[in-house]
Amino acid sequence: MELPESDSEEILSTPHVAATQYTAEWQKTIGKVIKSVVSIHFCQTCPFDTDTALASQATGLVVDAEKGFILTNRHVVCAGPFQGYCIFDNHEEVDVYPVYRDPVHDFGILKFDPKAIKHMPVTSLELRPDLACVGAEIRVVGNDAGQKLSILSGVISRLDRNAPDYGEGYNDFNTNYIQAAAAATGGSSGSPVINKNGFVVALQAGGTLGAATDFFLPLDRPLRALECIRNGQSVSRGTIQVQWIFQPFDECRKLGLSNNWEASIRFAFPKETGMLMAKVVLPKGPADKKIEEGDLLINVNGKLLTQFISLGSILDSSVGGKVSVLVQRGGEDINIELNVENLHDITPDRFVSVAGALFHDLSYQHGRLYAIPVKNQGVFISKSAGSFAFQDIESGWLLQSIDHKDTPNLDAFIEVMKEIPDRARVVVTYKHLRNLHMPITSTITIERHWHQEMRMAKRNDETGVWDYSVIAGPVPPTTPVTRKANFVRIDSAFPQAVDIVRSFVRVSVSMPVKLDGFPTVRKVGYGLVLDADQGLVIVSRAFVPHQLCDISLTIADSIIVDAKVEFMHPLQNYAIIRYNPALVDAPVKTPKLATEFVKRGEETIFFGFNKNLRPLVIKTVVTDITTVSVPSSASTPRYRATNVDAVAVDASLAGQCRSGVLVKEDGTVQALWLACTGPAGGVEYTLGLATPMVLPVLKKIQTGFMPQLRILDIETYTEQMSQCRIMEVSEQWIEKVEREDRERHQLFIVHKVDSGHNGGLEEGDVILTLNGKLITRAHQFDIMYNNRYLDIAVVRKGEELLIKVPTVSIEDLETDRVVIFCGATLQRPHHAVRQWVRTVHSDVYVSDRAPGSPSDMYDLEPTNFLTHVNGVPTSDLTSFLKEVKKIADNQFFRLKVITLDNLPKVVTMKKTEHYFPTTECIKDLSEELGWKMIRH
Repeated sequence: MELPESDSEEILSTPHVAATQYTAEWQKTIGKVIKSVVSIHFCQTCPFDTDTALASQATGLVVDAEKGFILTNRHVVCAGPFQGYCIFDNHEEVDVYPVYRDPVHDFGILKFDPKAIKHMPVTSLELRPDLACVGAEIRVVGNDAGQKLSILSGVISRLDRNAPDYGEGYNDFNTNYIQAAAAATGGSSGSPVINKNGFVVALQAGGTLGAATDFFLPLDRPLRALECIRNGQSVSRGTIQVQWIFQPFDECRKLGLSNNWEASIRFAFPKETGMLMAKVVLPKGPADKKIEEGDLLINVNGKLLTQFISLGSILDSSVGGKVSVLVQRGGEDINIELNVENLHDITPDRFVSVAGALFHDLSYQHGRLYAIPVKNQGVFISKSAGSFAFQDIESGWLLQSIDHKDTPNLDAFIEVMKEIPDRARVVVTYKHLRNLHMPITSTITIERHWHQEMRMAKRNDETGVWDYSVIAGPVPPTTPVTRKANFVRIDSAFPQAVDIVRSFVRVSVSMPVKLDGFPTVRKVGYGLVLDADQGLVIVSRAFVPHQLCDISLTIADSIIVDAKVEFMHPLQNYAIIRYNPALVDAPVKTPKLATEFVKRGEETIFFGFNKNLRPLVIKTVVTDITTVSVPSSASTPRYRATNVDAVAVDASLAGQCRSGVLVKEDGTVQALWLACTGPAGGVEYTLGLATPMVLPVLKKIQTGFMPQLRILDIETYTEQMSQCRIMEVSEQWIEKVEREDRERHQLFIVHKVDSGHNGGLEEGDVILTLNGKLITRAHQFDIMYNNRYLDIAVVRKGEELLIKVPTVSIEDLETDRVVIFCGATLQRPHHAVRQWVRTVHSDVYVSDRAPGSPSDMYDLEPTNFLTHVNGVPTSDLTSFLKEVKKIADNQFFRLKVITLDNLPKVVTMKKTEHYFPTTECIKDLSEELGWKMIRH
């Protein structure tokens, strides 16, 4: 598992190891060992416990060739759902599944079918923890990038190192680690550490950034677990919920170790250099208020001990019983009797998915890391998404209560959630593990329509698969009721202008999947009510990027109602949405919209909402009106405003506002102030859109007709007459421009013709007229809305031409169908893609992919076009679904892919319906959601 560099000195081992030359005396040993070393390719299919969803590679070793057991790291096997396969030295491949992952120590055991390996004998490596000693020369046999054999040489330098600290994620503890002076930094997760005779003396686990030091896990506990599994027995694991660390004798004396006990321990263990000290005692655990941090462990059940191995052996054999412990605290002997709990009982083996998020009980890993009880502290949110997306932090939240009902554990949470209806707005209280001192109370909307079933996933150690069961079905929403509220009053020198506050509503948008290249699934901003009687609101497409979403409006900071998309403009960066005005008893105002375009130099009042969603009022002047196109994103094409006249004002504060209006003193709205989604990296722009641009669309919607607009699917830019003259525009046309438009001496040049709609225009064409009308302003292009064809006069390469150009229906530009397959979100290439590429290779476009999915594992990347399945052309989603349905579950298939940069490649992938079922969303206005959900 590759991890990014961090501030932590120690890191979990990655699957990359440095090659090194080995001497002739090692060659025979290495030749035998490599046949038992496998490359593991795996997915952690969803976040669970301390693990994130990811796809990675690692190494393992065959420890039982007859029964098919492979030993590797626990952070490879992972705590949650796992899917993977291994590749042997001769490049034969076989599926693997977990049969054991240790709750604490960094090892796990995978199983494979030995009969599936046809072309080489499968041999085992013998585990010999007793042969690990200081000064021993060793080799780490791993796989570079999961494919090529690589050998790391080193010498064991320590046997008593405390377990390395990897930060906030998974950490091993209550064991010593072996340290080696190695020839390179890092290593390969799960690689065997062998001696010259080919015995495995340790397991590669981690390394140090910036130093040639590797950390190995001793094999005593893995060997015991392997023997239990071989014999068909469960692996008992006992705990008193105390983390111990090894402390040298000089530190122990500072803690109060008496001379008598030090002498006794040194006599009993002449090679030992220290003892075990309590580092963390979990509250409400068996040792709480009996053992304290800093206590030195003297003996257990009357037996002196200084090693983790002895302590672990006693606890593992005492599950459900008691142990007698002697510790020394500040020089005082304290005898304690403790209950030994089952470590597996405080290790989560199930989770619940509901409302787009994942929940399970708190784990021992988190309890130890933050010194909190593992029981009844709240339900842990391993994937904070959907209704439970808190502060853009995906993991680490503890839900304390919901709907004023406590949720101390998963069972309590299930009972509460079973009763909460869809779209209910409830109060939740939660904390983050990093700040347990500060509970947070907020309100959320429960979304059960995109995820109708509440499901339980339970780990099955017989099959290695997590079994799903439905524990609650859909809960329909309650009937909304009418609410009453009043707007705030703003004191201002312009009372009629600031009364526009009664026309603003807060817009909250939640999207169940990422579509159209949009980078987030939640947005909040403000919209302007255009018609209070009909409940029509205009809002930026930076907040409502597509129609597969939930929209709620907050009116007068008091009333919350749902809304749906009525219309989305493909060029001018706005959407019109509708709510039910019968649910609102508030003086919502229908503003007066200017019918004349605002002019440069005209005084106006800017009324907007800043990034903190607070109102701002300032008198200003219109400084410029210019045609703009928001810069495109080459890496991930997404919607952007194009071919639109933008109004600019002389107010720096306006740039801090993402929603607002320009309004006259009498309250007439002259322009909308809209946020615009920019290129990748979260950049946003703002522009003023004159209200006359909106009026034709609004009037159609008000009269009950959906605007069936048609557009020229091109992107343009403007040039002044000096450049147009160089492009051989005639003097007669230049004179006509100067005569008919005194403010703007400019013409439009075709910058890009969208792919798939080549209707006659070409890049570089200078546009003169549309249907005989001279075009010098962006709004003059609106003549295209009602014409299937336009007669366009252009200058092309010095020649004046009159050509007939078809327009494109905007219905062809918006996403109305989505397929989710093997974790990839597939759609028809949206408008921004067609604006960017020269050729649309297929109508099957990868918009997003889920971490830990087959698409992630096999490198099917967003912005790829899928053109063939198993050699069969798939030009659209219908033909794609037809072909993938023919593929059996858990079977490999081929995809022909073309990247956004026109590079073809072939991707092989394994179909996985269990964790990533094929689903489809189709726009259907007859459905309550406006979308039909289909599971294939």
